[in-house]
Amino acid sequence: MKARTTAGWLFAFLVVQRLLELRVARSNERWAREHGAQEYGQSHYPLFFVLHPTWMLLTLLEGRASRGRVNPWALALFIVAQPLRYWVIRTLGRYWNTRILIVPGGQRVTGGPFRYLKHPNYAVVALEIAAAPLAVGAWRTALAYTLLNAALLLGIRIPAEERALAEYRRSQQS
Repeated sequence: MKARTTAGWLFAFLVVQRLLELRVARSNERWAREHGAQEYGQSHYPLFFVLHPTWMLLTLLEGRASRGRVNPWALALFIVAQPLRYWVIRTLGRYWNTRILIVPGGQRVTGGPFRYLKHPNYAVVALEIAAAPLAVGAWRTALAYTLLNAALLLGIRIPAEERALAEYRRSQQS
């Protein structure tokens, strides 16, 4: 398979996947807010709406410019990430969201992939952000966005989630 052709299919898949997931996230957000959820980390939320679409677009553009063939190992990693992604979403159920929403009375999820990792969704996304571009020869995109994603997750998003959870736990003890 040629990388330039596969880049278009991969882009289309990612766009449809992410749009469908945003529908689920919005439905879950409505439910959470109806149940008194408080949102945290609103100021950094737009950064992810820049990161993901530009990653997808640059994967497409750099992949389309590629003269090589698809990297089967990277494509396999991307494919393996998909059931893991849905395992996380299914495990979280109504609590899965693209925002940090803490629902009063909710319990921290510790089953499914959360038995093995504290933040499995971010591990899956990190794998996707590296593997998808590498599959189509877009190594510059893979490198740049892996670093950008790591900086956002480790420097901003995960600390914001941990602060939100700690604040919620403190409020429950009072």
